[in-house]
Formats: sequence, structure tokens, C-alpha cells
Amino acid sequence: MKKILVAYDGGQPGRRALDTGIDLARHYGAEIDVVSVVPIRVGRAPIDPWDDREVHQQELDEAKTIIDAAGLKARYFEEFGAVAPTIEAVAREGGYDAVVVGSRGLGAVSRFLQGSVSEHVVTHAAATVVVAR
Repeated sequence: MKKILVAYDGGQPGRRALDTGIDLARHYGAEIDVVSVVPIRVGRAPIDPWDDREVHQQELDEAKTIIDAAGLKARYFEEFGAVAPTIEAVAREGGYDAVVVGSRGLGAVSRFLQGSVSEHVVTHAAATVVVAR
């Protein structure tokens, strides 16, 4: 494991993913980078995909503080689009061999209605995927 990408959204599952990514980076002496994806919301009128940009920038700043405190260096990516496919694309294009995502612990009905980012990434990413619970 040489390059690790952590999907971070500032929530508890994202924090578990970040902590797991830090542990893996230390254990393997790997690079660690972080991606935060601003979702595009579909509706009757087009919505600016950067409407949540401040929130996602704060999440990346928080991740940087945590990674800096762990004594590691990272690159930070703020992307926009469908969350799971965007994480997969960043991982593929960046040549990451591992992706760490958090799990919200959704039940079957919630997963069906809302979709599960971690489940989608696990089944579609070309890299090894670690789901932090």
C-alpha cells in the first residue's frame, strides 16, 4: 500500500475513515490524500454545484488539522459531482491503491432510498477499499 485516498465529509463516519487512513499511512509508510465531494443536487432548476463550497472547505481544513497533528503531509481535493463515482474517479486518476471511506450504518431501506456511498465504492472502485465502521 503506497497511496491512500480518504473520502472525508466531516461527519463521524468520515472521521473514522480519516483516522483509519492515518493509521494505514503510518503502518505502511504510505502517502495519504483527502477528497471531499460537493454533491450536485438535481431538481427543477439547475443548482450551482459549489453552493456547499464553504462547508466542504471547512471539512478539508478540519482534515488538514487532524493530519498535521498526526505528523503527516497530504494533498486535499475538493471535487463536485455524484459522490461515489467522483471518489472512484479521483482514486483511479490519481493511481491510488487504497481508498478509505466511512460507513453511515444505514439499514436496507435507507440504503435503497438514499444510496450507500461506501457500498458503491466497494463494488466499483479499482483500488482496495477499506470501510471504516
